[in-house]
Amino acid sequence: MATTVVFADLVGSTGIFERLGDATASRFVTQLTSALSKTFEQHRGRVVKLLGDGLFVVFPGEGDALAACVSIQKRLQEKPVYPGGHGAPVQMQMGVECGEVVEIDGDCFGDAVNSAARLSDLAGAEQILTSQRVRDALAPLQQAQLRSIGPMYLRGKAEATEVFRVDWQVDRDADATIMGASMLKAARDMFLEISAAGQTLRLDPRGDKLTLGRATTASLSLNDSRVSRVHATLEWRGGQFVLNDASSFGTWVYVGNQTEPVVLRRTECYLVGSGQIALGCERDAESAPLVMFSVRA
Repeated sequence: MATTVVFADLVGSTGIFERLGDATASRFVTQLTSALSKTFEQHRGRVVKLLGDGLFVVFPGEGDALAACVSIQKRLQEKPVYPGGHGAPVQMQMGVECGEVVEIDGDCFGDAVNSAARLSDLAGAEQILTSQRVRDALAPLQQAQLRSIGPMYLRGKAEATEVFRVDWQVDRDADATIMGASMLKAARDMFLEISAAGQTLRLDPRGDKLTLGRATTASLSLNDSRVSRVHATLEWRGGQFVLNDASSFGTWVYVGNQTEPVVLRRTECYLVGSGQIALGCERDAESAPLVMFSVRA
């Protein structure tokens, strides 16, 4: 039957267990997932099972699933939860997909289940990622909340999936317009951190464009023959961090735990979550010039 699947995972759970100890952290995570379960159920969701530091939930419709995810993210932003009463607040990453699901003894299986899990893995802190299939099934008001971050290769899938980020924390930005329509901006500013060859740089929203290349004048310089003098640029545009390839040999982008890269040849892509950028070759090539990236809130 057609079902909408949500995977919601706690960000940084390993650090919570290390800081609080197994017993205290287990109690905290259990209390958190129980509270989140109630919110999902209020939106007609059924919790299939708890995943240690997350939840696997199914819904009869895409709109309910998206509304539940947004409700939880807003709740955690408006009323932060602190593990052990101090430190960084809890953050969730979520993936939403729909499709045919087979139910056996209360558990659920199918391509939509696998894709939702991959989307959750791909998401960064406080992010909800979903697919073209879910977007097409949503009402126009919810569709307007989605912003494409381009095609991604989800682990286990041969073809690229058009991935969308849910803009759930937004204000109107009267200063930025595209074709007369107001753009949306995150209520909390994100930043992009890149590092390579002992160098670390940060790009803030509306900060100056960064360049990657072999030239000594590049923002991040890598001395390798496979790297063009000005190989690629990084900039904030339209509420996203954009990587633009300007090289002779191309740029390979590996997002999250994906093994299949997005290959750029005088093209561009959005950066989301964290991963690696290989300049001029695949990352498995000998001594490949690699740049690590991470989008953070």
